[in-house]
Parts: sequence; C-alpha cells; structure tokens
Amino acid sequence: MKLAILSAAPRCYSTRRLRQAAEERGHDVKVLNTLRFGIDLEEGTPNLVYRSKQLSEYDAILPRIGASVTYFGTAVVRQFEQMDVYTPNTANGITNSRDKLRSLQILSRHDIGIPHTTFVRDRKDVLPAIERIGGAPVIIKILEGTQGVGVILADNTKIAEAIIETLQTAKQNVLIQQFVKESRGRDIRAFVVGDRVVAAMRRTAQGDEFRSNVHRGGSADLVELSPEYEETAVRAAQIMGLRMAGVDMLEGKDGPRIMEVNSSPGLEGIEGATGLDVAGAVVDFIANQVNFPEIDLRQRLTVTRGYGVTDLIIPEGSEMVGKTIAESGLRDRDIAILNLHRGTKVISNPRHSRVIEAGDGLLCYGRLESMRDLVPEKRRRKNRVKIKKLDPKLIEGLEND
Repeated sequence: MKLAILSAAPRCYSTRRLRQAAEERGHDVKVLNTLRFGIDLEEGTPNLVYRSKQLSEYDAILPRIGASVTYFGTAVVRQFEQMDVYTPNTANGITNSRDKLRSLQILSRHDIGIPHTTFVRDRKDVLPAIERIGGAPVIIKILEGTQGVGVILADNTKIAEAIIETLQTAKQNVLIQQFVKESRGRDIRAFVVGDRVVAAMRRTAQGDEFRSNVHRGGSADLVELSPEYEETAVRAAQIMGLRMAGVDMLEGKDGPRIMEVNSSPGLEGIEGATGLDVAGAVVDFIANQVNFPEIDLRQRLTVTRGYGVTDLIIPEGSEMVGKTIAESGLRDRDIAILNLHRGTKVISNPRHSRVIEAGDGLLCYGRLESMRDLVPEKRRRKNRVKIKKLDPKLIEGLEND
C-alpha cells in the first residue's frame, strides 16, 4: 500500500508513530505537508499538485488536520476523495467533528447520551438558558477550543453571565453546558478504529483542576470499557462519519455522556497509558480497506432509477407490528431490509423469522414509491407548556358564565 500522511507537523509523536507503524508493515509511506498542496479543477479531471509538482498516485491518505487549517485541510481531503483515494476520515466527517455545536446538533438526533447543552446569542437569553439546563454550576465552552483551552467552569449564575458576556463581546461563540458533577475532573478517551475501540484510558485532573486533559497536567491510566461505553464510542464516531476518532466521554449517573469526538486524536497519551500499538491498528485498518473497501450504500444503490435507501421507523399501531419480516409483505413491495435498529442494538441482515416491534428502525433498499407509502406523516412537535392549577373559585365562576 502507498500511504500519504497529511500533516503539517512531521516531527510530532503521532505522525512519527504512524509513519513508523506503516514502514514496519512494509508499506510505502510519505508524510506530506497539508499546506503545500495545490488543488487543480478541470472538467472531468480533479487533480492535486504538491510543492508545485504533479502528485504521484496513492492508495490511501491519513489526514492529521490541525484546527487552525481546517478549511484548507478539508478541501485537500475532499479533493483526494474526488480522485477515489481512500481516507478513513472524510472531509465532511472532519468538519462535523471540528465544530462543537455542529457535532452536538448531529448527535442530538440519535439515542446517544450527551450533556444538556444550549446556544444563545442575546444577553437576555443567557439566564433562561442556564435555567433550562438545570442551573449553575455550568460549563462554558468556546466553539473552536482544543486541548481544554476555552473551557470554563462557572460556579454560580452571576459568574456565568459575566463570562459569557465577556466572551461574546470578544466575538466568541460560546456553548453553555450542563456540569456532570459525578465526573468532575475525570473523563474517558476511547480510541475508535473502524467498528471497535482499540484502546481506552481514563484521564484524571490534578488538584482542583476540573479539566482532565493530559496537556493540562492530567494523568492517564488504562481502563477496560464496559460494552455500553464501547458501543457508545463506536456509534458516536460512526454518526460523525469518522472511521478513526478519539471519543471523549463523561461518566454520568445515567451512563456515558459524549463530550467530544476528535477526528485527529493524539497517540502519545493513549499509547503511553495503555502500552498498546494504536498506530499499528490504524495502519492495519487502512490497509484492509484499501484491499477490500466498504461502499457507501446510499451513493451506490440509488443509481437504479426509482430505487434507493431509506430509514423506516415502525410506529405503534402499524400493521407490521407483531409480524415476522417474512409476513410483513415488504418483499412483495420490492423492499429488502439491510439493518434493523432496536434501541441501541443494530441487527445486520436480519432473518425473515425475526418479529417486528413498534419503534424498530429499518434500513431498507427498494422501490422508492413503495417505501414512501410506508412513511407516516410527520407529527408537529408539541411545545411543552407548564399548566398552573386554577383557583377553584375561578373555575366555579367560569362554569356559571
């Protein structure tokens, strides 16, 4: 395999380890400075030059895109994608994860734990926002911060209001987030490669510091994840569109809470804490994908006119509830079930004898017209209104009227 590692820091630990792991496995690997690419666009021939010279062909790239060069870096990754070069992390996946607000918006559509978070701009909306997430203490985050920079714990509402006002005056967009007190000064970093966690560590802050980042003096130790935490980490990475990610989770009283999904996770801390060859796992995964690539069903299967892929949610009262897949009549409508989602479980290529339950999510391929008929009309979301108890005398007066 010919592999290009896209990195503007060739001497940093992560880049050196990835290069070393690739060379030990006999791959041809080069570290290319992300900022030295040129993107050439012509009809039918997407192209890249490197240091003003024609770029040679590569089987795969491994993006290590820093936060300060996200726009240009993702443009380079996107160009490699147009040239059919494999990347474990797509440009969209990197962009999704880099923006804290955007990533939480995407995760919030799914049944996956996240801290209650709010985003407002007007000063008048700050106090109601803090109330909605349970009141102080709260975490305040700037959207583009990394390694714990721009993350502040406000112990009371007045301090929170003052910090937010100051940051907004400095033209910083900020998130207000629920403080998960049971996880204070501690979090878990799970390193996801493909569909599994290859290493995990628990990071603990020093002293009164609430941020557990190793870059801020925190310590890290090997941790064995429960199936719930491992499944949450993998799902979070997949939802973001990443095949390689560092998933940071808080240990809440109700289970894991996703704090961040990092598309360019560092290797030094997790390899040091676990003693595992994480770089080797990344390189092996990329090599396997080059030899036997996965396909994007939604892109490949919609080429047949009138056919496509869609998600069907089986509502209460559906005629399919209680029937097996064979009895559901889906095959007669030219619809095949690829995956069945039930709660947090995903059942691939489910058997025809499996019984369909209310709330099941079916990833289906088939005739679009037939699937459209099965989608229930969207119901308007009802606003939650607090109803106060009326005075009995007032009720009596209304009845007399």
